[in-house]
Amino acid sequence: MHDDQQKTCQRFDAQYMPPEIDEKMGIALETLDRLPLHAVRLQPDNGDCGWYIHGGENSEDANFYQALHVSHVASYCTKIIPYLALPPGWRVLLGSDSYEDVWFDEKLIKNISDDT
Repeated sequence: MHDDQQKTCQRFDAQYMPPEIDEKMGIALETLDRLPLHAVRLQPDNGDCGWYIHGGENSEDANFYQALHVSHVASYCTKIIPYLALPPGWRVLLGSDSYEDVWFDEKLIKNISDDT
């Protein structure tokens, strides 16, 4: 698992920053059968590794994402595992077959104090 994550980080010239297995992520479990699969990594905070994953359209519903330990993600979403070591600021979009779009989005890590 870690070899695939290291290779993914190397492929995108990104720092290798795997989440700890006891950290939590936000995952919209009821949407994982929908495409495309979206994943975004924000800054880790208070035991949260920063990853938020959903399939299809995003929702503003407060209950859209469920907290899940990283150690359990393989039971729900194996497709995302190779990308989990990408650092904060990265986005992943996976479609049917081999469609993959992975990019760094500086807006994801912009300091909130920059807006004031």
